[in-house]
Amino acid sequence: MNPKRAPQTMGSVTPTTPAAEGLAPALARNIEALIERRKRDAETGSLEERTAAAISRFAGSMAFVYIHLAFFGAWIALNLGVVAFIKPFDPSLVILAMFASVEAIFLSTFVLINQNRMAAEDDARADLDLQVSLLNEHETTKLIELVEEIAKRLDVNTDADDELKELKRDVAPEVVLDKIEEVGERKTPT
Repeated sequence: MNPKRAPQTMGSVTPTTPAAEGLAPALARNIEALIERRKRDAETGSLEERTAAAISRFAGSMAFVYIHLAFFGAWIALNLGVVAFIKPFDPSLVILAMFASVEAIFLSTFVLINQNRMAAEDDARADLDLQVSLLNEHETTKLIELVEEIAKRLDVNTDADDELKELKRDVAPEVVLDKIEEVGERKTPT
């Protein structure tokens, strides 16, 4: 057996690390797969996306705040004449305001680039969630049909028989999405 390859069990891959106590192996495998996917997505982004993400992370840190406090504080102190032996070079602080405005433009652009990338990732996750939910709905419908057949063969009647007709119907995602849009349009004031 290849030591680098995880052993196969019932058609699925087992986790490469043992599951924590109280954590099912399948859940541990799924967590590991999600983390690996996020790492891979972060590493495979374009240079621009990775740069925007790094700048956004840094701009959202306390180190960024401390650097700006020190820089702007020193600039203001020097230009207000607090340090007597240095002649003010921006007494009206116009240059500082211009610098801060240009920096804000670039920072907001980097943040928007990062948010767009994150929104695309969220859309992909939402699509995956929808696919999994639809698959789960289909499997549940088939299980209901199977249990109903077993109950019929065993001649077991339940109070849920009337509900089973509705539960056995497969969901048509396009109809559900159309209905959501229709109800949303009725409730949105024009």
